[in-house]
Amino acid sequence: MSTSADAHPLFAAALRELGLDVPVRRFPDATRTAAQAAAAVGCEPGEIVKSLVFAADGVPVLVLMDGASRVDVEKVRAELGAQHVGRADAAVVRETTGYAIGGVPPFGHRTRTTVLADRGLLAHGTVWAAAGTPHTVFPLDPKSLIEYAGGRVVDVRERTP
Repeated sequence: MSTSADAHPLFAAALRELGLDVPVRRFPDATRTAAQAAAAVGCEPGEIVKSLVFAADGVPVLVLMDGASRVDVEKVRAELGAQHVGRADAAVVRETTGYAIGGVPPFGHRTRTTVLADRGLLAHGTVWAAAGTPHTVFPLDPKSLIEYAGGRVVDVRERTP
């Protein structure tokens, strides 16, 4: 089993600060997408946590979503009382979090942002999230993950007809 030494240094430091000892798994192939991560881990896509950065009226916000679902941007806008919400570009993601898209963990970021965690994450006993690189993931129960992220549980999942 891998250790937190396999995590991105910024994320490994966050784990130490939190006193959190989680197994970090490193894979030779990228786990950038929820499908890739689920295949590597051997779980369902819904058990993967996507850490997505949006800009709400120009201010970065992190949305934690299960890997089988999509974010309803209109619900995020309403939740935040923002005029406009859209996906943040790669430069904003890296500047805000300290990580590249495809490796953003749910916590341990360079800056403090508002975190919205979709309620659907709570449907699983264990979820897997990026550990700061496109090749590393770690497991945690969703309630603790949301707590460590400083997230607020909301319903921002896109409903399929």
